[in-house]
Amino acid sequence: MSTFEPQIIAYCCANCASSAAQISEKMGLNLPENVKVIQLPCTGRLDSLHLLKALEAGADGVYVAGCQPDSCQYKHGVEKAQKKVKYVQELISQLGVEADRVALFHMMAGKGQGFVDAAKTMVDKVRALGPSPLKA
Repeated sequence: MSTFEPQIIAYCCANCASSAAQISEKMGLNLPENVKVIQLPCTGRLDSLHLLKALEAGADGVYVAGCQPDSCQYKHGVEKAQKKVKYVQELISQLGVEADRVALFHMMAGKGQGFVDAAKTMVDKVRALGPSPLKA
């Protein structure tokens, strides 16, 4: 019997999360192979539909990696993303899907380990939930 390996989509800001990703690479740390990173100029540009479409397209989980609220280059971008993540969590919950399949992580630019830890946390959480019931 094979172990379920969830497919995860990570939307990452081009500032703090991207910097943390670069630091993690320099440290020799690797993301789990089942995490696909999509870079955005700012997580505030993310639309709720991006999260929903990722789930509809077959992702078992999706997360947003953004700046700390007090260090967002675009002032309130990560706060906008947080509202969208919460909205999608509530929406999928109403459909009987676990809200934990969608998450937001705040990153610090120089913390490469934190970037990798967030990915591993999400993989472990979604692995425990099992395959997404939203897969087409």
